[in-house]
Amino acid sequence: MKVGLISDVHANLPALDAVLDDMPSVDRIVCAGDVIGYNPWPAECIERVREVASKTVRGNHDRMVETPERYRANRMAEAGLEHAKATLSDDQLAWLRGLPRAETFAGGRFLLVHSHPAAEHEDAYVYPDEFSSLDQHMGEYDGLVLGHTHIQGKRSVAGGVVVNPGSVGQPRDGDPDAGYAVLDTATDEVALERVAYDVDRVREAVADAGLPERTAERLYKGT
Repeated sequence: MKVGLISDVHANLPALDAVLDDMPSVDRIVCAGDVIGYNPWPAECIERVREVASKTVRGNHDRMVETPERYRANRMAEAGLEHAKATLSDDQLAWLRGLPRAETFAGGRFLLVHSHPAAEHEDAYVYPDEFSSLDQHMGEYDGLVLGHTHIQGKRSVAGGVVVNPGSVGQPRDGDPDAGYAVLDTATDEVALERVAYDVDRVREAVADAGLPERTAERLYKGT
């Protein structure tokens, strides 16, 4: 079975559309969280992810949409959550509240989380060069899919394969193109993919929504 892996959409509809258009034929899509935040299309991205993803887990932005003041130290994050809180419907907010911290797919062989797989370390960043530290958390799983860092990577560890498909809507690995991945669950092979999208459209929408200018400017450099 081939599974499309997406994460950290962050309300960037042009990037999400580009990823879904570019993705080869897959049997299903799963999302490692942070559907909303930062960018101007939270409602549209929720509906698109609900339409295409068979499993979605909660990210930190998804979890904190109703308390944006908790990101007061980061105005870009706070503003994005304020925008989402003000524009999402009751149904969309309820969907975010109902997202699980973790899910499995491919017959329970793969674990899907947003950040660190251990519940007590929720929101901890795990970068690709640290993936080998996760082998003790693999348990009965053949693979682990996570996001949160916005940095694309894959690595075979003692327990299987660990994958971060990269960020759809706000890459931070120096490549501005939207990131995603395709996992072949029969072979555990992972293809890391990138696709360009219309960043100028995002910049215009960021300005129209009154969001911080840097929210869009950082997208041009993938930082």
